[in-house]
Amino acid sequence: MTSLHQDNSIITLEHSLESPPNTDSTHENTAQAEPTKALVLRKETLPGVIPLPPEETKIHVQSLDAYIRFANQVPMLTLEEEQQLARRLQQHNDLQAAERLILAHLRFVVKVARNFQGYGLPQADLIQEGNIGLMKAVKRFNPDIGVRLVSFAVHWIKAEMHEYIIKNWRMVKIATTKAQRKLFFNLRSSKKRLGWFTPEEVSSVAQDLNVKENEVLEMEKRMNAYDEAFEAPESDGGGNDDTFSPSMYLPSPNSNPEIIVDTLDREHKIYDALQAGLKALDPRSQDIIESRWLIDDKKTLHDLADKYQVSAERIRQIEVQALKQLKIKLS
Repeated sequence: MTSLHQDNSIITLEHSLESPPNTDSTHENTAQAEPTKALVLRKETLPGVIPLPPEETKIHVQSLDAYIRFANQVPMLTLEEEQQLARRLQQHNDLQAAERLILAHLRFVVKVARNFQGYGLPQADLIQEGNIGLMKAVKRFNPDIGVRLVSFAVHWIKAEMHEYIIKNWRMVKIATTKAQRKLFFNLRSSKKRLGWFTPEEVSSVAQDLNVKENEVLEMEKRMNAYDEAFEAPESDGGGNDDTFSPSMYLPSPNSNPEIIVDTLDREHKIYDALQAGLKALDPRSQDIIESRWLIDDKKTLHDLADKYQVSAERIRQIEVQALKQLKIKLS
C-alpha cells in the first residue's frame, strides 16, 4: 500500500501496484501532514502486489515544496523509453522499469493534486492518494494500446483522489451513489453566482449532469452544511454558558403529553383500586400486607408471628390469601 505520511518527520512512499480504481474501496484516513524531512522510496513485497527491489533509496528533502521540486526534476520519458520500460515490466516483471515509470510521472500527480486544493485537504495527502492510483495504472498499462501512460493513468489518479476527498471532506460521508459523486465534484463549478440555486438553475444542472432535481437540491444542502459536535463543549465556569448543541434539541422520550396523561391516569386507577382492596381486608391482613410490601422497613414473617402470637407459616398463609384478594380487585 502506498502511503505518504508523517512518521518521525519522514514522508514514506511505499510502492504498490494493486487493484483497479474502485470508488467504493476503502483507505485509512490520513492525518494532516506538516512539512517533512525526507522522502523515502520504500520497496517491500506485499501479498498480491508486484514486489519491488529490496534496496532502499532515500532522497532527502526539507519540505513538501522540496519534494515537488524533486518530482519536477525527474527526467520525462520519451515515447520509445516509456514503451520499452512498460514492456520490460509486462514481460519480465522488471521492477526497476516500474520504478522509472513511476518516478517520471510523479510531477503529473502533483499537477492533478493542485486541482483539488479547494476542498481544504492537505496537498501531501492528495499526492499520496494520487501516487496510489499512478502505481495501479503502471501495473496495468499496456504499451500496445497506443496511448501514453499519462493519459491512461489520469483516471486512476483522479479516482483515488476522489475517494479520499469524499471520505475526508466531512466527518460523515456525503456522497455514496454515482449521481451524488457526480454532483459533489461538479456542483460548485455549475454555480454562476453566490446563494442557493433557483428552480431554473436546479433544472438546468439536473439536465446537464443527467441527475434528478431532488438530488441536486439534496447535495446543495449537504455541501452547505458543516460539522458540529453533538454535545456542547464543557463550560469554562465563567457563568456565561450560552452555547447550544444538537443534543439540546432532541425531544425527550417522556415529553409526549398523551403518554404523560395516560400514565398518570393509570397510576391513579391502580392506586384507587389498591386502596379499595386494602379496605376490603380485615385489619390483621391489612397490617400484614402493609408491613410486608408497602413500607420501606419491611417486616419478616417471624416479626409478624411474634406480634400476633402465631406461627410464621400462619402469617404466610394469611399473606397469600390477602394477595389473592388484592389481585382480584386490581384486575
